[in-house]
Amino acid sequence: MANTQQLFGQINFSTLADNPDFKEDSVREVIILPILKALGYTQENIVRSKTLEHPFLKIGSNKKIPVKLVPDYILKVENNFAWVLDAKSPSKKIANDENVEQVYSYAVHPEIRTAYFALCNGVEFSLFRTSNSQQPILFFPIADIENHWATLKMYLSPGSFQIGKSFTCEIPQKQEQFDYLKRPLLEEIPVKKQSAKRHFGVHGYFTKQSWNVVQDYIKNYTKPGDLVLDPFGGSGITIVEALMTGRKGINIDLNPMAVFIVQSLIAPVKPAELAQVFQEVKTEYLKHEPKTKKEIEKALKKYKGCKVLPLPKGSDVETTDQLFSDKQTAQLALLKSIILKQKDENIRNSLLLAFSSTVTKTNKTYHNSSSRDENAGNSAAFAYYRYRISKNEIDLDIIKTFETKYKKVRAAKQEMSYFINEETIGNAQILKGTATDLHSLPGESVDYIYTDPPYGKKIPYLDLSVMWNAWLDLEVTEQDYAMEAIEGGEHGKTKDDYNGLIAQSIREMYRVLKYDRWLSFVFAHKDPEFWHLIIDTAESVGFEYAGAVPQKNGQTSFKKRQNPFTVLSGQLIINFRKVRNPKSILKANLGMDISEIVMQTIEGIIAKNHGATLEQINDELIIKGLELGFLDLLKKEYADLTPLLMSSFDYDTETEVFTIRKDTKFTTQIDIHLRIKYYLLSYLRRKERENKIATFDEIILEILPLLKNGSTPENQTVLNVLEYIGERVGNDGWQLKKNKQQSELQF
Repeated sequence: MANTQQLFGQINFSTLADNPDFKEDSVREVIILPILKALGYTQENIVRSKTLEHPFLKIGSNKKIPVKLVPDYILKVENNFAWVLDAKSPSKKIANDENVEQVYSYAVHPEIRTAYFALCNGVEFSLFRTSNSQQPILFFPIADIENHWATLKMYLSPGSFQIGKSFTCEIPQKQEQFDYLKRPLLEEIPVKKQSAKRHFGVHGYFTKQSWNVVQDYIKNYTKPGDLVLDPFGGSGITIVEALMTGRKGINIDLNPMAVFIVQSLIAPVKPAELAQVFQEVKTEYLKHEPKTKKEIEKALKKYKGCKVLPLPKGSDVETTDQLFSDKQTAQLALLKSIILKQKDENIRNSLLLAFSSTVTKTNKTYHNSSSRDENAGNSAAFAYYRYRISKNEIDLDIIKTFETKYKKVRAAKQEMSYFINEETIGNAQILKGTATDLHSLPGESVDYIYTDPPYGKKIPYLDLSVMWNAWLDLEVTEQDYAMEAIEGGEHGKTKDDYNGLIAQSIREMYRVLKYDRWLSFVFAHKDPEFWHLIIDTAESVGFEYAGAVPQKNGQTSFKKRQNPFTVLSGQLIINFRKVRNPKSILKANLGMDISEIVMQTIEGIIAKNHGATLEQINDELIIKGLELGFLDLLKKEYADLTPLLMSSFDYDTETEVFTIRKDTKFTTQIDIHLRIKYYLLSYLRRKERENKIATFDEIILEILPLLKNGSTPENQTVLNVLEYIGERVGNDGWQLKKNKQQSELQF
């Protein structure tokens, strides 16, 4: 900890404000420079009095002379600007004053773009985030600096900053204890959407994460018995997979339809009792099924249909009752009335789940798939995010559709029964509520959060759920609409409304998450501004960004291949840690040369994967562009990566993979272990093709010259990597491990 006397000597701070000789230059030399030195900055990291041109304001008779901006200090970390500091005389205010606005203009300048800015008048010190120039995150008297030193160092020391996701590797060590903080980022996971009965075919929803991706994330970041939260729970993929892997789960959603789906899906039932009740419901339905016009008219009077609720703008009809023919309404109403007679709540809700899924297909908006049979379609609300009446009305047999859906529900429950049953159901909490207010959860009570939030104007969930909510008698209140994180919709939410709600949800996630635990946030937005909202908000509340991982959901489109930096295919999963000393991301200033960052990213992904496709390279460059804030510059300067890649790397036309040219070095500073691994794999694979065994001395002579563009590793460092990817043959021979999959060698 810095000592006040060690930093400043015998200064009497109580007299500085009245000392006419202690001016701004004295503040710089006597107060600020000792602080910067103690924080760890050297002369080469301190840029003094850099002249900037104001991006908007000009002076002179013709308004052609730009206003000059001259910040006192700009602090650099790894050749990037980290924060701005301005000195003021002791009589000047450094909070709630125009001086703050002045320094803010330096920090947000296109040539600077720092996350923090600070002011010091010799008597006080104030620190602000550029995301909120109204309220300092740190304010203290200089005389009391030692009591604030740990916090000041946490924010501003050179070690408190990062340049986004980096390509590094560590040789996996056997660990007796599960270390939450050191969990690795996962690579892209192949999708297995339709292989889980518990998720596929039971009930449609507007968006669904791939169950196996969610499961792998849960297993990576938690251990059995931990508590997993999804505050935008949707159809319940996260909580179901948490329970399926021996964890506890909390599912929160504002949409009562989503809450109903999840509650009904995991409700434990005895298979024999469910089957018996289904047969009783089916028998009674067939006995009273209204088929003729007269029977239909009678049923419409006798049984309660769906609530008559207004449909969203853009719908082909105005109210929910107009989505159904008289026959469909009469038959659905009869079926629902029979189900509601059942006394066992879990059995009743399980059959209502099958009923709700039947509603999806027995309405006028049902569009069948032209490539499959008439039962293989979907409701327009799910398929087109609009209540669009089908041109070709399909009259599916309701009881047959209901039986099909019942079988899907039964199969799902059977698949889950070993992990989700009467004994374990207490591990699940299904709550109707908003992610912006998690008051029911204590602070620091959750072990992991995986969530897929709504994305702007894409899907107005509450508006589009009205058909199912009308049949299930589920109420959506005005308060629900007010708290729904969307843009647009029937209530005309603005972009600011949406951003504010998402930001508040991130604050609440931070509050309930334990320290040294992780948040995985699915990002599928088209607007890079939303990325910065997530990152800036997460950093402002105390999260540390750990890296984003591309996660595709299907085939890459031609449009994506042709426009790599303008079209985001699939999604990104952004990972954060809640740590006590978080590092902030350094933003690239727009005047810098980004070519080195581009080349380092390309070489990094090639080193990590031992070769990379154009798609993989594009993905990582998009992430780096988003992280450092120069995606627009990437679009402009690297619209076509092919010339750069072809001129700088080897390309295999069969595998479509780019690699480092044979017998050449990496041109940028890549993690030493990654470089060693890359050259070891290349060399040992070549020996394998030649049917030869390499000795350790031969390996060292082969790869050491290729590693001398940075610090040359010791033989032991090479041996550590070699022991992970290779195995001994005889006394001194080495070959690749035969039982290692390619994916296992990527670390």
